Amino acid sequence: MEKENLKQIEQRILMGNEAIARGLIESGVTLAASYPGTPASEILQAVAAFAKEEAIPLHAEWSVNEKVAFETALANSYTGRRAAVSMKQVGLNVASDPFLRSAYLGVKGGLVVISADDPGPHSSQTEQDSRFFAMFAKVPVFDPSSPREAKEMVDRAFELSEKYEIPVMIRPTTRVCHARQNIPLLTPERLAQGAHFEKNPGRWCATPQYLKELHRGLNQKIEEIAGEEDFYPILTPGDDSFPGACIIASGVALAHTWDLLEEMRLLRRLDLYQVTLPYPLHRAFINNIKGRYQRVLVLEETYPVIELQLAVDQVQGRGTKMVPGAGELTPEVIRPVIEKFLDLPPAPAVISLGGEATRPTLCAGCGHRAAFYAIRETFPEGIFPSDIGCYTLGMNLGAVDTCHCMGAGISQAAGFYRAYAATGEKVPPIVATIGDSTFFHAGVPALINAVFHGARIMVVILDNATTAMTGHQPTPETGPTARGETAHPVLLADLVRACGAGLLKEADPYDLPGFMDLLQEAGEYCRGDNGGVAVVIAKHPCILEREARKHQPVLEMCVTEDCTGCRHCLDDFECPALYLDEATDQVVIDGARCIGCGVCVHVCPAGAIEAKAKDQS
Repeated sequence: MEKENLKQIEQRILMGNEAIARGLIESGVTLAASYPGTPASEILQAVAAFAKEEAIPLHAEWSVNEKVAFETALANSYTGRRAAVSMKQVGLNVASDPFLRSAYLGVKGGLVVISADDPGPHSSQTEQDSRFFAMFAKVPVFDPSSPREAKEMVDRAFELSEKYEIPVMIRPTTRVCHARQNIPLLTPERLAQGAHFEKNPGRWCATPQYLKELHRGLNQKIEEIAGEEDFYPILTPGDDSFPGACIIASGVALAHTWDLLEEMRLLRRLDLYQVTLPYPLHRAFINNIKGRYQRVLVLEETYPVIELQLAVDQVQGRGTKMVPGAGELTPEVIRPVIEKFLDLPPAPAVISLGGEATRPTLCAGCGHRAAFYAIRETFPEGIFPSDIGCYTLGMNLGAVDTCHCMGAGISQAAGFYRAYAATGEKVPPIVATIGDSTFFHAGVPALINAVFHGARIMVVILDNATTAMTGHQPTPETGPTARGETAHPVLLADLVRACGAGLLKEADPYDLPGFMDLLQEAGEYCRGDNGGVAVVIAKHPCILEREARKHQPVLEMCVTEDCTGCRHCLDDFECPALYLDEATDQVVIDGARCIGCGVCVHVCPAGAIEAKAKDQS
């Protein structure tokens, strides 16, 4: 591939995810695929935006899940063209099958895998470390400490990928993805990337007879990468104030450590190493650490990847409990670790003045709230498995009992059914809830399985016509594509019918009485002589979408003197537009929050909430 000379165009303050996207564009990526998930969601959106700005005809897509995204990008790289796939750390679990095999078979054009980790975690089921996954798969992984570094690592990752014909991972964390920094913008590379797939069944179709040799080849690649001088950790030398001691850090932990050492007037008083490629760790570096230092502190998020590869007695970190074994390595966590490591007196404790936390809740007017309320009221003795999305907050309404991973709600519903049915006792109503985007992602196989094995369960697909939790990305039903082009819609109802569900109904949960009647019908079908899986699609667009509010009537709401202060609307419906006036012990409607959906009229047991058409004059 021939590159043009790159020139700086300008500088912009970019979010870390935008900086990564810019790096992809500048490095000549031809295909970018993703499934949205915080903290990685903005990467693909920014790729599409920069491609449009620079008039670059790349393909950008929101795939239905991470496995599909990975496989699409992988095939593109087989033809010699640069490709990238982005996801959050639990998305890598979904893509793990092709990810591990691609290390053996390799690539042709560069393939960069961006797996954004969420130490904490802030919005994830786990705080797993994708660097550990990369080490497990024998895939090199970069660990950026800032948005600018993340952008710079993209081109290095492509070059490394093409040199060794191996996928390469970049592992930013939440603090890098969502931080902002002044980023130099360069002219994008215009690479000569013709598509040519060279057939080689012994490689691309590798059956077990070929895998042993491919595994040997992979081991050799990792061994050679571990000797690359470009990836030797970067030393900021000390002045021997702490002889025989050093700190090794990577990622955001390095950025925090640098700032702390500067604040503590320790920077350049002891050796500090930044590891940019945690796996494979540079072989000569490991030998240097073993022979040069008597005390070594390793600071890394989240697992002891560097620490394990050093494998020497003088190393202290998460494995030795010097560093906490869970959670983010924030400055407040790192400082006492450094003080203990260097035998320094602890700094005075900082008193937190944080206020009382308010638990998250669904937005006022959210159609999911009405659906959850209807489910719980219709089936008070029911079991309610659910899924990953903003609708997990249905647990506040007593209508979500489990939340495991994408698509698990339907599978778990079938499992609950089998457990109760096997006892010969009465099976309680079992209602699984799943969002529309999640259904496309992982719900279809689970629904087919439940239908095929005769599970008598109800499935409510909460269709708000978007992927709301991660930034309102389109679904296959609604379109458009990531680049704003018109797509061929795939309708949820058609998919459900194709899966073989015995009963399918669609309704707007705003019509609470009508929706409850549909749920009752679904429950009767499940219990009937020829019962099976019943599916109800709860259709109401997310009220945060600009167009949604324009197409629904807005009612004028009021609470009458009949309010008894029973708190049913507050505790069992939990609309944030309702609150209790302590002086009158009656419920009041917050006009700034209420969107006039009118659902609460059907909720009040005293009939004290009224609605009328709003004067539009």
